[in-house]
Amino acid sequence: MWKKTKEMKWKTAKLLWGDLFYDIAGAVLFAAGVYTFAENADFAPGGITGISLLLNHVFGIPVGTLTLFINLPLIVISYRTLGKRFLLKTAKSMVITTFFLDVVFPVFPMYEGQRMMAALCSGALMGAGMVMFYMRGSSSGGLDFVIMPIKKKRPHLSVGKITMIIDLGIILLGWPVFGDVDAALYGLVSTFASVVVIDKVLYGLGAGTLAFVVTEKGDEVAAKIAELTKRGVTSVKATGTYTGKKKNVLLCACSKSEAFLVKCAAEEADENMFLMFMETSEVFGEGVRIEAFVSGREKKCVCGGLKKTFSCSKMESIICLKTQFL
Repeated sequence: MWKKTKEMKWKTAKLLWGDLFYDIAGAVLFAAGVYTFAENADFAPGGITGISLLLNHVFGIPVGTLTLFINLPLIVISYRTLGKRFLLKTAKSMVITTFFLDVVFPVFPMYEGQRMMAALCSGALMGAGMVMFYMRGSSSGGLDFVIMPIKKKRPHLSVGKITMIIDLGIILLGWPVFGDVDAALYGLVSTFASVVVIDKVLYGLGAGTLAFVVTEKGDEVAAKIAELTKRGVTSVKATGTYTGKKKNVLLCACSKSEAFLVKCAAEEADENMFLMFMETSEVFGEGVRIEAFVSGREKKCVCGGLKKTFSCSKMESIICLKTQFL
């Protein structure tokens, strides 16, 4: 009993220190993107950060303070939708980020080079910072606090479209506020860079290819694919509606570099097979990675895959680093 209690305390302490490390790392990256590159370049990316940069330009109020105060009422609105634990983690991340934005980084000089480079660097750093938050079940706050409650009440609405419309409106406001049409263009560049970094780190590292092979020689094709690629194959029985013949549909998840080997194996085993490749943004399951989705509260899953599949926003999708949520 004593050993179990001690082990639980150790795991809790390890989790808390891990959260703090990721919060600080994310805050440093995010603050560098906003203060060092975006604030002096006269453009605003989308989201609450973009609104804060616009207000900072007009009223001179620190960006971190503005971001924190704009997010506070949104946290209250989203309390029931996103869950207590997630919101508390996000509040902690926002406070740490505000400290670095308004206290630490003003000590260092701003970037004064080309605006295009400022837009690219700000987007990349902000995206990297948000990834650090997402990986620990937190976030930097922002429009998701508004969008998720709307999505809950109006499930037919597209989260992506709502986000895009709001972001585009904020970015276009940079034109009259900064008095420069380029401000809107650089805002778009920064937002695009941020999205690319988030997608590549959270989803792209596990990106791959899914092969569909329709064949009458399921066992032979599966054996050949396993021989050449060392990949497992799932076989599903099917019937061709045109010929009425019994067939096998083989599914094989592989890396993009292995797709050619799968093609060669299938052709060698059955020259009359039908082959399709689909690009996958992420692969879950036994022998691939241990991942989990968390939305406010921990969802039940097991090592090697999810018990249940459900949709979520990027804010809700995190990589669970060697952790099983049970």
